[in-house]
Amino acid sequence: QVQLVESGGGLGAAGGSLTLSCVASGSIFSINVMGWYRQAPGKQRELVARITRDGITTYVDSVKGRFTISRDNAKKTVHLQMNSLKPEDTAVYSCNAEITPTGRGNRLFTYWGQGTQVTVSS
Repeated sequence: QVQLVESGGGLGAAGGSLTLSCVASGSIFSINVMGWYRQAPGKQRELVARITRDGITTYVDSVKGRFTISRDNAKKTVHLQMNSLKPEDTAVYSCNAEITPTGRGNRLFTYWGQGTQVTVSS
């Protein structure tokens, strides 16, 4: 059973910082891309940032220069450092990973964390 468990988030002030972390656990053979998505009330879920196994990163334009995604392959973790927070960053943030479970050959499966609320006050 593969699981993604997030931590961090909560309430932050505009201009402040928050850090999100996500750890993958279970029978994992390999992890490909890891990323963070967010969904604000009344809006569609959007990709915030993603990082490949080799460290290549992609960001949505609205967070470029403010957010940094990183990962530790040995610890099966991904982090999102969020700086210069804005009220429009308020959303539920979810961790996402493409994982090949042990014994499943080369097949990739997409897994999601339970989501963590980030609220930025003005």
